[in-house]
Amino acid sequence: MAFVFDNTYARELADTYVPWKPVAVPQPRLLFLNRELAIELGLDAEALDGEELAPLFAGNVLPEGAEPLAQAYAGHQFGMFSPQLGDGRAVLLGEVIDRSGRRRDIALKGSGRTPFARGGDGKAAVGPMLREALIGEWMHAVGIPSTRALAVVATGEPVYREEPLPGAVLTRVASSHLRVGTLQFFAARGERDTLRRLVDYAIARHDPELVNEPHRYEALLRAVAARQARLVAQWMNVGFIHGVMNTDNMTLSGETIDYGPCAFLEAYDPATVFSSIDEAGRYAYANQPRIARWNLARLAETLVMLMADPDDEAAVKQAVARLIEAIDAFPALYEDALREGQRAKLGLPPGPSPDTAADAALADDWLAMLHAQRVDFTLAWRRLADAAQGDEAPLRALFTDFASLDAWLARWRARCAAGDGFARAQRMRRVNPWVIPRNHRVEEALSAAWREDDLAVFDALLAALREPFDESDAQAYYAEPASPESTAGYRTFCGT
Repeated sequence: MAFVFDNTYARELADTYVPWKPVAVPQPRLLFLNRELAIELGLDAEALDGEELAPLFAGNVLPEGAEPLAQAYAGHQFGMFSPQLGDGRAVLLGEVIDRSGRRRDIALKGSGRTPFARGGDGKAAVGPMLREALIGEWMHAVGIPSTRALAVVATGEPVYREEPLPGAVLTRVASSHLRVGTLQFFAARGERDTLRRLVDYAIARHDPELVNEPHRYEALLRAVAARQARLVAQWMNVGFIHGVMNTDNMTLSGETIDYGPCAFLEAYDPATVFSSIDEAGRYAYANQPRIARWNLARLAETLVMLMADPDDEAAVKQAVARLIEAIDAFPALYEDALREGQRAKLGLPPGPSPDTAADAALADDWLAMLHAQRVDFTLAWRRLADAAQGDEAPLRALFTDFASLDAWLARWRARCAAGDGFARAQRMRRVNPWVIPRNHRVEEALSAAWREDDLAVFDALLAALREPFDESDAQAYYAEPASPESTAGYRTFCGT
């Protein structure tokens, strides 16, 4: 089996990484293979059944043309700047051009210590790596930009955390692994020439139309802001909580990356936090848009030295003003993306709204009602589609205060008066998933995988998550919310 590599990062940016090979593992065993993605990347379908897959995806055997390296990056972690982070337990094998002509990174995670390991063992456990596969595949299925798992391989050796855990290596595919923190690393060191080459590379890779733009660095910030506005709006509209929105986890490509302490809302509460390390609630569900803007400001700080001579105070001031203007545009971009998604979820007529303020109020009052009555976020949207088709019973079963629900439904029906109810319901079911990675179902699948070496539960959940809009008896088990008691005590961990 062969990848066709074209490794521009290794070729053009030699001083931004350390060449590094993955560490061999004793007993590689394939736990998960994303056949659809493998074929998309140009691999031969017949080669996907070979015995060489486990050693390949474990890092024991390097594919021909790979140039493994550990990327340098910095990052603000929970608001505190760490000037050197980097790929402490990951290596970028290289880049391939997929069957659609897109350039994709192929990287290993959990492949052993690198010079950036900072005292860590460089390894990963089965549970967190399979989590990446589950959540990434669901994100892909609902149309949210995301890195994806190509494979997960058990290593046959333990990883020591609070207790010994079975080890694993993830093969991750991304549009790139360029992060805000990648730029921060070189900006913090004042390495202006390297930073310029890195940013120009990012522009050529992700925004080639900006290459000859006279203000291309400001334009890059605006492009990244637009992508992040759309991404975070999508997160919010499905109840996703990233859990660790550090600047090293914000990609320039606009893809979701790092599924460590992530989780999903059940009963709607904007203050929800699941991450065990987010004690102050910095990355709570409702804070995600604000944090995205904060991270963009950190990106802007790296670009100032490329836009103006640091010794030219007037030029610096002018550059800062332009960057601030770009950052200040983010809330409107986010609001537009959020409201567009909400209008689709509410089944409002497609096209420009005759009254955007009224539509926003309708959405906000719906969410306020869900919050007040502790209604399951995902099921409420889904059952609203039933109401659009004339069956209100499933929706009413979720509420206790029918007076407020009836008042809201009257406003909603008036807004949706025109058009066919069946067609509206069908549109709503295409944007309101019935199945999400319910926290308790994810934990159930991961526990069976690493505690009992039973992948049947994982495979069944994965199949359900890949068909998130399919409402069927076979899917019903995966649509059930956890008990309020279970959700109240649920905590996620970063998986390091």
